[in-house]
Amino acid sequence: MRKIFLAIAVIAILIITAGFSYQPASHSSFKNQFLELINRTREKGCTCGNTYMPPVAPVVWNDNLQQSAEGHAKDMARQEYFSHTSKDGRTMETRIVTSGYKFKGFKSFMIGENIAFGQNDIAEVMAGWFRSEGHCKNLMNPGFKEVGVAEINKYWVQDFGGRESFSAEQQRLIKAGKYRLIQQDPITSH
Repeated sequence: MRKIFLAIAVIAILIITAGFSYQPASHSSFKNQFLELINRTREKGCTCGNTYMPPVAPVVWNDNLQQSAEGHAKDMARQEYFSHTSKDGRTMETRIVTSGYKFKGFKSFMIGENIAFGQNDIAEVMAGWFRSEGHCKNLMNPGFKEVGVAEINKYWVQDFGGRESFSAEQQRLIKAGKYRLIQQDPITSH
């Protein structure tokens, strides 16, 4: 009788837990490790090349930027190239906007990208990016508020974004037709 009860309890637990969806721990750990390493340095500031970069606000993870980074990492790995421009001519801006990271409706919009190849883990790729002046300046850019990162077969892509919403007063003026919007090309960095 106890064996039957135990078997029923185990089956019930499996059925109950199978009904819950969750994000794999590996993705969560990957995301959290990147955010920890980036934000720890952003919090204290650092020197990029010969330029001291003061402390800046932390970045948060953005799934659209991660999707863009993953697509580019997969493409570079599949076609064996290393560039910010895809072999089919797509730019960083095209890939990021196509992934759903939109600029329409925001007061300001800027994007950037770091790429790397051959590093074995997150700590190694981050150390390399912080040693490289241009990559470091992307990591410390106060205009970047969001990040998404991917790694496929040692191809690493880190996409950044920064969007600023209109204030409530500006939104009111826009709706009233008293505020004129002029769209410019997004600010990009890499």
